[in-house]
Amino acid sequence: MNNDAPIFARQDNLKFFRTLNSRVNNYFKENNIKKTGNWQLHLKAVILFAVFLTPYFLILTLDMPFWVMLLLSIVIGIGMAGVGMNVMHDGNHGSYSTKNWINKFMGGTIYVLAGNVYNWQVQHNVLHHTYTNIPGHDEDLDAGRIIRFTEHAEWHSFHRFQHYYSVFLYGLLTFNWAITTDFKQMRNYLKRKLSYGEPKSPKILWTTLIITKVIYISIWIVLPMLIGITWWKVLLGFFVMHYTAGLILSIVFQLAHVVDHTTNPSPNELGEMDNTWAVHQLYTTTNFAPKNAIVNWYTGGLNHQIEHHIFPNISHIHYGKIAKIVKETAKECNLPYYEYKTMGSAIVAHFKHLRDLGMKPELSV
Repeated sequence: MNNDAPIFARQDNLKFFRTLNSRVNNYFKENNIKKTGNWQLHLKAVILFAVFLTPYFLILTLDMPFWVMLLLSIVIGIGMAGVGMNVMHDGNHGSYSTKNWINKFMGGTIYVLAGNVYNWQVQHNVLHHTYTNIPGHDEDLDAGRIIRFTEHAEWHSFHRFQHYYSVFLYGLLTFNWAITTDFKQMRNYLKRKLSYGEPKSPKILWTTLIITKVIYISIWIVLPMLIGITWWKVLLGFFVMHYTAGLILSIVFQLAHVVDHTTNPSPNELGEMDNTWAVHQLYTTTNFAPKNAIVNWYTGGLNHQIEHHIFPNISHIHYGKIAKIVKETAKECNLPYYEYKTMGSAIVAHFKHLRDLGMKPELSV
């Protein structure tokens, strides 16, 4: 990591993580289960890939009205987001399987989702998971000038309306991945010499990025045109697919970290944080809809963000079980454990928070 990265406190609330880690390890040992995915995750992967790819093949092989094609594009987007949250996510965290090659294969599914493994692992595993909600380090807080996600960001007059227009911009997330974001991120990360795991040659990384982008565009845009689908129908369907996936992913991501409960702590003059890394996750992360089986299944356990951030190498299949352990341990140590009972209440909280951040700072104070 770069030399100006924050250093987390080493002695604050060490009891919390030591106790929690011991209890979670005992849970898996006593129940004789592995921390990685199981048959439930494998079955889910099959279902979500079917939702993702079946409509695509139907569009290629059947003659259908354009409105049906658009509906199927929405279904593809739903499947695309599902694969990303459940399969790709666990794979790139090394929690899908005990076998490294399977994790790499499942993590590599990001290439058919318009992303890039290297960029995602640096941005998510390194910057987001290590420096969660720290302005200037966690890129999930950086939306340029258009959206103000923290009080540390510069305020502009148009931010007064961000709680209205932000939702329309959220849908552009994966579309930007496919077109520009990956190229910008790779240039930036290589310049900063960032990596996750063993560093790879820039030539290999750039070659991989270009080849996978060419294959991606060939599959999703060129091939449909070659079989006779009008170019504007292909491009509109491509956009609808991405807009659906981007909207789902963005909203799920924001509910975990950009709400009124969570904080955006910054390091002091010496570059030190007030809390240890594990305790920092409690202050900067929140759960939502923890008892909703449908939300839990589809979001890949990302509604249990607290558990995911403290134990990123444990498959999301187990988060519902270990959540009770995490919550009880936090309470014993007089630490926060933020959660919204429903997804609806979390969505309302997020956009209210955006509204508050959009107020002129002098007036909000």
